[in-house]
Amino acid sequence: MTAELSPEILSAIGCQSVPRTEVVTRRDIRKYAIATNQTERKYLNGDVAPSMFHLALFWDVVELDKLLPDGVSVDTLLPKFPLTQAMAGGLELKYFQPIHPGDVLTATRTLVDIYMKHGSKGPIIFYEVIMEVKDDQGKDVVWEKTTRLLR
Repeated sequence: MTAELSPEILSAIGCQSVPRTEVVTRRDIRKYAIATNQTERKYLNGDVAPSMFHLALFWDVVELDKLLPDGVSVDTLLPKFPLTQAMAGGLELKYFQPIHPGDVLTATRTLVDIYMKHGSKGPIIFYEVIMEVKDDQGKDVVWEKTTRLLR
């Protein structure tokens, strides 16, 4: 299969999501802590969120029939790619302050790069999305760069 990165696809670089604001609840922290098998009492009590809590906080809530085969919802930030088999490529995280119940957090996602490489099994498209999470004072809470691969 040949795949090309058209000018239309590449023009999506720099596109940014509408900022999404969520209020952190003790119950959400506790549910996440239990689901991820945390053992520290501060997480299980919901006093502070464990690492990666922010990921689920900003996921779309959609009906099951709206999910893709891999269990995630359609990402409206992304253009339609000529390759569709998605794989994880990497996750880089920087934490600036802990997340507590009552925090009001806003996340903005930006598509920062799209590029293609040719491997032994054919073309692979890479894309990178940066998510910045800030508190209600505009201070940085989390910075995240996700790299995904498409075959």
